[in-house]
Amino acid sequence: MNLDYVVIGKRIRELRKEKGWTQERLAERAGIEPSNLSHIERAATKLSLPTLVGIANALEVSLDEIVYSNLVKSAHISAGRINELLEDCSPEELLGLAEILKSAKAVLRAKQ
Repeated sequence: MNLDYVVIGKRIRELRKEKGWTQERLAERAGIEPSNLSHIERAATKLSLPTLVGIANALEVSLDEIVYSNLVKSAHISAGRINELLEDCSPEELLGLAEILKSAKAVLRAKQ
């Protein structure tokens, strides 16, 4: 199995930006060089398991939250992300989003 380092790098960048952190701040917390983190986020280099664990710990996320798109069993991560988005929605917003999801699901399945 090959890991998709582009997707992993993008996810690390996304999680870092959600925290409002610079590459320098995350690199310092993860115990790596900022240039190394830059290479990881751009998928210019492969990262080792110790480096990945260091980044996950620095971001205070689980490994599966970073690599879930590479996992066969990852639906729980996507479901968790969806639940986070829905937490502060009003009942009306939830109904509207349910209709949007229903339509989007139909479109996605039609493409398969």
